[in-house]
Amino acid sequence: MNRVLLRVGLGAAAVGTVAAGIGLTTVARDIRRQSRVDEAQPADVIVVLGAAEYRGRPSPVLEARLNHALFLYLRDLAPRILTTGGAGGDPTFTEGGVAQAYLSRHGVPAEAILVESEGESTVHSIAAAAEIMRRMNLKSCIVVSDGYHIYRVKKLLENQGMKVYGSPRPEDRVPLEPAGWKQEWLYMRQALAYGLWRVGIPI
Repeated sequence: MNRVLLRVGLGAAAVGTVAAGIGLTTVARDIRRQSRVDEAQPADVIVVLGAAEYRGRPSPVLEARLNHALFLYLRDLAPRILTTGGAGGDPTFTEGGVAQAYLSRHGVPAEAILVESEGESTVHSIAAAAEIMRRMNLKSCIVVSDGYHIYRVKKLLENQGMKVYGSPRPEDRVPLEPAGWKQEWLYMRQALAYGLWRVGIPI
């Protein structure tokens, strides 16, 4: 009897592992597809996902995201830009604050910039950004980030009741994604993060 139960248990575990693998692969495929689509259209706000900053200056990745947000803003696709991202270990600056300063230096009026500067993770930042949007009665947004990031961010914001359009930053000085297996790993990692969030484990 014990051997039968063991076989049944191993069989169920194997089936579950295969099903989880298929599920992750399917989501990774959807993430890849989303990463190559620009859905930018009129919305209430442009949400820029944070990235590293270096002593008050945006990293090349963050600068590329901000430049794309500026491009969309200057096209009058939204009247506001919402920057996100906490300190990330920096005792003085936050990603959201550095992004705000960058946009100000490039001519965006202070009243047109909203800042979320507490987020320690994508999930945390998006929850805080959604709360800012709700307080201001903003119901739609254009999400600007690297392509591989947009699928999960869209799902997080849609779960908060927002209408969301993805607009990946274009490849400029900084490559959007690595090539080959590293690129596939980015998609799979985002799929895993999305799956964990779905079961209540935010990362």
